[in-house]
Amino acid sequence: MAQKVNEVMTPVPVAVSPDTSLVEVGDLMRQHGIGDVLVVHEGRLRGLVTDRDIVVRAVAAQRDISGTTVADICSTNIVTVAPGEDADAAVRLMRENAVRRLPVVDGDRPIGMVSIGDLAVLRNEHSALADISAEPPNT
Repeated sequence: MAQKVNEVMTPVPVAVSPDTSLVEVGDLMRQHGIGDVLVVHEGRLRGLVTDRDIVVRAVAAQRDISGTTVADICSTNIVTVAPGEDADAAVRLMRENAVRRLPVVDGDRPIGMVSIGDLAVLRNEHSALADISAEPPNT
């Protein structure tokens, strides 16, 4: 039987409000060893900001990092997946949309995050990507 997304996702993803500064978000990413943070307003998913977003949309654009909020640079057209979907559906969504991570939502409320690394471990725990994904984060 195929595994469901809720069996491979990381539960309770790190989330911030839209008015959170990029400095705060970067610090959260460092503390948690992650490269993405959900943007949530009143419990509902409103965006996703990645470490790459911060570099490309803020640092490279020479924005004031302490005065710029996640709402200013986050992606708002987000591909999501439901917790009861098959993990293969998540793989398909990632491939079709060229993304490496998907927020897992129950309606429009985020409950987890599934990454390409999570799915690599599921498919072949001995693959190079699974090995890399199992390593502790660089801090």
